[in-house]
Amino acid sequence: MDGIIVVHKEKGFTSFDVVAKLRGILKQKKIGHTGTLDPDATGVLPVCLGCATKLCDMLTDTTKVYEAELLLGVTTDTQDTSGMVLEEKDVLVTEEEVQEVIASFIGEQKQIPPMYSALKVDGKKLYELAREGKTVERKARDITIENIEILEIALPRVKMTVTCSKGTYIRTLCNDIGEKLGCGGAMASLIRHKTAGFTLEEARTLDEIEALMKGGMIDSAIKGVDIVFEGYPQAMVKEECLKAAQNGNWLYVNMLEIKEEDKKAEDIRIYGNDGIFYGVYGYQAEKNAFVPKKMFFYKVR
Repeated sequence: MDGIIVVHKEKGFTSFDVVAKLRGILKQKKIGHTGTLDPDATGVLPVCLGCATKLCDMLTDTTKVYEAELLLGVTTDTQDTSGMVLEEKDVLVTEEEVQEVIASFIGEQKQIPPMYSALKVDGKKLYELAREGKTVERKARDITIENIEILEIALPRVKMTVTCSKGTYIRTLCNDIGEKLGCGGAMASLIRHKTAGFTLEEARTLDEIEALMKGGMIDSAIKGVDIVFEGYPQAMVKEECLKAAQNGNWLYVNMLEIKEEDKKAEDIRIYGNDGIFYGVYGYQAEKNAFVPKKMFFYKVR
């Protein structure tokens, strides 16, 4: 199978658990996920099958939307409420102060990843070091918080929707908000609503996917590889030039059936009349040709 399944990851599963279970359900080894979700987090997890695994890095590098609950007055070692409590304080802040501090986190900034994360330092995952009681220096990373919408304030709890760049730790955001308010804070829950353009509404649980597989309807849950590039212009390789496409060669403009306005498009989707999506090509002016950037050879359903 080739394509993308949008999984609704349930609480208690790691992203690797989801991949392992799908390998068993689909009877297929070539499967990869598109960015980790904490075991306690739920929500959208796109999973790539077959040739679509080439997309994993591209789908990870996208804007994400989360719904999070922040619990003020508590600080933990994991920065969420599943961890060991390090400190508890009274929450004496007002709703206005909470709103003001949360708003201050919108924009480009640097964030220090938590010790309890899958990032590696000298070949060892940070959470493994943390479990050994070790703390190591972590480099701050550039992130962008595009927007934070406060859904509800019922102190000491705050519910909010966060739109952010890849690499953003919502646990750390909750911790940092609590720290700035002077009372501490930890993430109480997290739901990922959107990533890589896929939404929670279209996601399926592992049980639902298994039922579709058993019922012979699994194709209804698999999205085509080319859906990721549907915003790009498209062109078709002329029948007499299919061999060049199959060999991964440059495709000159006169080898394509292409709209006039797309003849110098930066990126373009290339299909054959044989029902194959060959991949994404980029235009090079000096050659007046499109050069392969990502090849898939995916038979469109």
